[in-house]
Amino acid sequence: MTKRKGSDFAGVGVAIVTPFKNGALDIAKLKEQIEFQIASGVTFLVPVGTTGESPTLTHDEHERVVSEVVQLASGRCKVMAGTGSNCTAEALRLTRWAAKAGADASLQVAPYYNKPTQRGFYEHFKAIAEEVGIPHCVYNIPGRSAKNIEPETMVKLSELPNITMVKEATGSLDQCSQILNATNLTVLSGDDSLTLPMMSIGAEGVISVAGNIVPGDLLAMVKAALAGNFAEAACMHHKLFPLCRDMLSLATNPIPVKAAMKLLGRDTGELRLPMTELEPKELESLRGTLAKYGLLK
Repeated sequence: MTKRKGSDFAGVGVAIVTPFKNGALDIAKLKEQIEFQIASGVTFLVPVGTTGESPTLTHDEHERVVSEVVQLASGRCKVMAGTGSNCTAEALRLTRWAAKAGADASLQVAPYYNKPTQRGFYEHFKAIAEEVGIPHCVYNIPGRSAKNIEPETMVKLSELPNITMVKEATGSLDQCSQILNATNLTVLSGDDSLTLPMMSIGAEGVISVAGNIVPGDLLAMVKAALAGNFAEAACMHHKLFPLCRDMLSLATNPIPVKAAMKLLGRDTGELRLPMTELEPKELESLRGTLAKYGLLK
């Protein structure tokens, strides 16, 4: 198989939660989480993405979390900082800062709410790629951004040297195939439960939510798939599937993953409005899933 542009990030990236305590950043808990992830062998960490509640972090907090993760990772794994915005100037500012702080790459979400044209998408990502020289991963998630970055636009973006990856979260294997057929971008799944199906057609890993809980199991599945051991990977997929689905189906991410981490004693579970805790019925369902997985008695 031809080596793709962003293959240095093939594997498992974990979109880490941002821990809070009494409304403020909980840096001590963040450090614990980073050590847990690195000990599990993950390929890279993704701070201040959607799972990290970036929409409700102040600019100072955003920069603090990126800085802490880069310093704590200390070269033991890569860091792909979430620096996207629906304002190109703001995305540029955040991305410049992350690059200066030592991030290995940036995650650039599709501009949300203002629904740019396909030309607008292209010009937005082009401006960032031309200004900041680190690798960039385009994050296509129309369920949150309200508009799809079409495959034809991805083809144009792939011609820019340091746009090297796409986090593909459309849920469409056809779109994934189109991108893989027409570009040399590394495709990373943006949906845990679709990681193995996407890897069966050429994707090279995942940026994971469930990895906050079971990074080692996700890594085992992805490594098996990258090695072509799809029977082994399928066994892991079916074990992981109920947990992965709960992370997205019980409530909006990151509500379920923070609830799971609280149940496991790994986070306070604290969220910032407008995110609110799981309802009691949803929490019991999650508790049952964690128990069946073997994570809770």
